[in-house]
Amino acid sequence: MSHESLYNKVAVRCSKLTTNAYSTSFSLGIFCLEKKLRDPIYSIYGFVRFADEIVDTFHNHEKETLLKKFQEDTYEAIEQGISMNPILHSFQQTVNKYNINRTLIDQFLASMKMDLGQKEYDQSTFQEYILGSAEVVGLMCLKVFCQGDEKIYERLKPMAMKLGSAFQKINFLRDLNADFNGMGRSYFPGIDLEKFDESDKTKIESDIAADFHQGYLGIKELPRGARFGVYVAYLYYLALFKKIKNTPSEHVMKRRIRIRNRHKFRILFYSYLKHQLNLI
Repeated sequence: MSHESLYNKVAVRCSKLTTNAYSTSFSLGIFCLEKKLRDPIYSIYGFVRFADEIVDTFHNHEKETLLKKFQEDTYEAIEQGISMNPILHSFQQTVNKYNINRTLIDQFLASMKMDLGQKEYDQSTFQEYILGSAEVVGLMCLKVFCQGDEKIYERLKPMAMKLGSAFQKINFLRDLNADFNGMGRSYFPGIDLEKFDESDKTKIESDIAADFHQGYLGIKELPRGARFGVYVAYLYYLALFKKIKNTPSEHVMKRRIRIRNRHKFRILFYSYLKHQLNLI
């Protein structure tokens, strides 16, 4: 193995380590992908996770400066085909190999910038944020799943965006307390979180259910190598969604709803059986 190949391998391992450290559910989903798809998806997740950390975590630092530098380094890595930041190096390899459009990256980073100053969202800014923070991430992954087949990509594109939207909106519901009481953010338009009640919660859940339905239709049409892994992630978020639906609104505002790890592994076993029997 050449030194360059070794560095490439180390860079991907850093992205994998990041995924495993931050998300059990996505780690399980990625593990269930066909082997050749795993490293590129780890690389996308590592990139997204680090950008999100800048705007959500580093309160004692100049977040705007950090995000600007991260953006500059990202574009430089893509253009030069190398970065000494291993997360960005593995990401640029995926971007260049799978021809991920720079517009998707621009939209993602634009949403991260919104988190630096935007505290409340109307319908227009909410849709803009969802597009950049979730839907385009789904499209980056879809580029990998389709392995260069643009016909499949274009056909599944709307459904991949809906699935990403559903996942993000569930994250918002799960994290209402941390976002609103911790950082003063209120993502859902037309919802007064000071008076959050069952009517508000039901309205949001109806919107998520519609996105979920469209997203599932797309999963069924994914190439087989990607289908199982995405289905595992879908079932995890569906279980989380059901748990939130069964939790009173006042409790959702006070604590973060979680799925226990043993439940996640039951989901994994159930989805494996359905996949093997071609019942997805």
